[in-house]
Amino acid sequence: MNRRTALGLLLGGAAQASAAGAWAEGLIASAIPKPRPADLHKRALPAGEALVAASGLTGHVSYAVSPSAGGEMYEVHEPLLRLPPASVAKTVTALYALHHLGAEHRFVTRVLASGPVVNGVVQGDLVLVGGGDPTLDTDGLGMLAGKLREAGITGVKGQFYVDDTALPRIEEIDGAQVEYAGYNPTISGLNLNYNRVHFEWKRQGEDYSLKMDARAERYAPDVRIARISVAARDLPVFDHVAGQGRDEWTVARGALGNGGARWLPVRLPGLYAAEVFQAVAATQGVRLPQGQRKAMGGTEVARIESAPLSLVVRDMLKYSTNLTAEVIGLTASRARGLAPATLAASAQAMSDWAQSALGMRHVALVDHSGLGGASKVTTVDMVHMLSAPGVEATLAPLMKPIPMRDAKGNVIQNSPVSVHAKTGTLDFVSALAGYADAPGGGRMAFAIFAADVPRREAAKAAGAEERPEGARTFNTRAKKLQQALIERWAGVYAG
Repeated sequence: MNRRTALGLLLGGAAQASAAGAWAEGLIASAIPKPRPADLHKRALPAGEALVAASGLTGHVSYAVSPSAGGEMYEVHEPLLRLPPASVAKTVTALYALHHLGAEHRFVTRVLASGPVVNGVVQGDLVLVGGGDPTLDTDGLGMLAGKLREAGITGVKGQFYVDDTALPRIEEIDGAQVEYAGYNPTISGLNLNYNRVHFEWKRQGEDYSLKMDARAERYAPDVRIARISVAARDLPVFDHVAGQGRDEWTVARGALGNGGARWLPVRLPGLYAAEVFQAVAATQGVRLPQGQRKAMGGTEVARIESAPLSLVVRDMLKYSTNLTAEVIGLTASRARGLAPATLAASAQAMSDWAQSALGMRHVALVDHSGLGGASKVTTVDMVHMLSAPGVEATLAPLMKPIPMRDAKGNVIQNSPVSVHAKTGTLDFVSALAGYADAPGGGRMAFAIFAADVPRREAAKAAGAEERPEGARTFNTRAKKLQQALIERWAGVYAG
C-alpha cells in the first residue's frame, strides 16, 4: 500500500467518523424539540394599542382593567382622559341610591281623603299623592283604584287633586336632545309610564287615524292631556307646543308611512296621572271629577308600593331607563337632607360623594342617567369604583350579562368568558364598564370609553335628528373594539 492510498483511507475514515458523530448528535438534539415558552399563546394576542389602532374609531379611546379585588392596573390606555360615560353613569347612581336609601326602600303612592266617607262618598276632597315611584304604570293606578273600591269608596263630594311635589318638577333631563325623545321626559314626584304617552297611527285612505293612550298590560285608556294632528311637512318629524292644560303635538305627514307606533314624552305628568287615574277608577265604579294639581293633606285611604329598590336598580341597569336613574338619584340626595332643585345640583352632590366614598378623583356628572353629554369621568376612576371594597358584591349581581360575539357579530355559545356590565350609548359615544370572568376563575374590573366629542357637538349644532349620519358606524366599531379588548384580557390575565 503506497503512501497516497494509506493517507486516503485514513482521511476517509476520519471523515466518516466525523459525519457519523455529527449525524448522531443531530439525531439526539432533534428528537426532543425545544419547549415553547409557557406564555406563547399570550404573546400571540394583539396588544391593546394595536386593537385601538385597527378599530377605525375617530376621536379618543380610553380603557383600564384591573383585578376586581383591587390592586395595580393590568393595562391602561389614555387612562386620564375625561370622557362622557353615557349610561355607564347609572352604575354610580345605583350605588348612590342603594347606599343612602337601602336595598329594601320602596316608593309609595297614596290616596288621601280630607273628610269622612258617608255612603261611599268622601265628604271632602280626594288626593292622589305621588312618592316619586319611577315604576308606576297605568296598571298600578288601576290596582290603587281597586283598593279605593275595596274600602267602600265610590265617589267624592269635593275636588280631586294630585300632589306631585315629592320631587322637584324638572322639564326635561337634557335640553340637547330632540324634543320628541321618549327617553328624555319631564321628572316630577308623580311619574306614570315613565312619563310617556303611546302614540299609534294607521293609514285610512288618504288620511290617518291617530290614537294617544296610556297603555299597560291590563289598561289602555285614551288620554286628552296629549293631542296630536298631522301637518303637511317632512321635517321636523314632531313638533310640540305646550297648550292650555295639555300637550299639543303635530307630526309630519311625510314621516308616517302606512302606520306605526312610538312613545312620546309627557310634559304635564301630574295632570296626566290625574286623567288616567280618573279613567281606571271609573272602570271599577269609582267616580272622580277632573283632577287638579294641589299639595294638601288628609287621611290615607289606599296605597301601593313599588318593588324593593334593589329590583328597581336591577331593571334600571338592564333597560337603562333614564327616568328611573334621575328619580332614585334625586330621592337619595333628599334622603341626605339636601334639597336640590335641579338635576345638575343633585348630580354634583352625587359626584362629591363618589370622590370621598369610592375614590373617584375625576368624576363630574351633570345628571344621574348619563344622558347629558357634558358629564365626564375617567376609565381609571370607573375601575377604582368597581373594585372598591364591597362594590362588586353589591353591583355585579344587578348587572346584565353581555354576550361575547364573533367577528360577524354572532353570539358565541358557551363562551369561556363571562361578562356582566353596563353599556352606555350616545351619538358618537360608546362605553362599557363592569366585570369579566376569565377562564380559570380570574375576575377583572374594566371600563372602556370611546368618544368623538367634536363630531357629537357638530351634529347637535347642525340640528341632527335622533341618529345623525355616522353615529351608527361609530357605535358598531366601538362595540367590536370592546369585545376584542375583553378577549385579549381574558387570554392574558386568565386565572
